[in-house]
Amino acid sequence: MSTPPYAINAPPRMQGWTPIDPRDLVLSVLIPVYNERATIETIIAQVHAVPVRKQIICVDDCSRDGTVEILRAMKAAGRIDHLVVHDVNRGKGAAIRTALAASTGNVVIVQDADLEYDPTDWAALLEPIVDGRADAVFGSRFLGGPHRVLYFWHSVGNTVLTTFSNMLTNLNLTDMETCYKAIRGDVARSLVLTSNRFGFEPEVTARLAKANVRIFEVPISYSGRTYAEGKKIGWRDGVAAIWHIIKFNLAS
Repeated sequence: MSTPPYAINAPPRMQGWTPIDPRDLVLSVLIPVYNERATIETIIAQVHAVPVRKQIICVDDCSRDGTVEILRAMKAAGRIDHLVVHDVNRGKGAAIRTALAASTGNVVIVQDADLEYDPTDWAALLEPIVDGRADAVFGSRFLGGPHRVLYFWHSVGNTVLTTFSNMLTNLNLTDMETCYKAIRGDVARSLVLTSNRFGFEPEVTARLAKANVRIFEVPISYSGRTYAEGKKIGWRDGVAAIWHIIKFNLAS
C-alpha cells in the first residue's frame, strides 16, 4: 500500500449516514489489463500520483503483447501490490471479479488501463462515500466534464443502454456504462457477480439497484480512444449489453 490517507474532511455523522474516517480510508484499485503494453506504466504512475492510501491490484487477462512482463517487473519493484495472471482470456468482468476477490480496502474502484479515465477524478468519486452519503458513486461522462470529441453513435448507443437499464432498475443514471464506479468495499464484496466480459457494467448496476444501496453520480473527464489507438468495445458488445440488462434485472 502507498501514500497517506486521502484528505477529505468528513462532516459530523447525520442520521442514516455512514462516514468513513479519512484516516482509515484504503482504496482498492482494481485494474483489469489486456494487451496494454503502451499504457500500463503510465496509468500505474498516474494511480500512484493520487494522494490516497491505496491497494493496487492488477489482473492480466492473458495478454499476448508483452504486458504481463511489464506488470511482473512493476510488481517486483513494489509498484503493484497484487498481480494475478489469467492463463486464458476470460474477459474484463472476470478480471474485475478476480481483483475484487483479492481486495481488502474499505472502498474499491475499477480503473481501466487504457488512459481513457483520469485518476485525478477520484476525489469527486470518493467524497460522497467518505462523508457517508453514498454506498456507490458512478462517474458520468455526460454531466459536463471535459471529454475528447469522438464517435456520435457511441454516445447514442450509451444513451439507449443507460435508458433501458434505468427503466428496469428505476434509477436515473446518465452513464450506466462508465468504468468509474467507486463502491464501499463491504458492499462490493457482497455482490454476486457472474459476467465475464463487458456485461459487468449492467450487471453491477442491477445488483446495486436490487440491494437498494445509495447511489450518487458525479461528473468526470473522459479521453476516449479510437479503434486505431486500441479501443476494444464494439457494436456487438452493445447488442450483448441489451441481453445483460434483461438478464440481470429480470432473470436473476
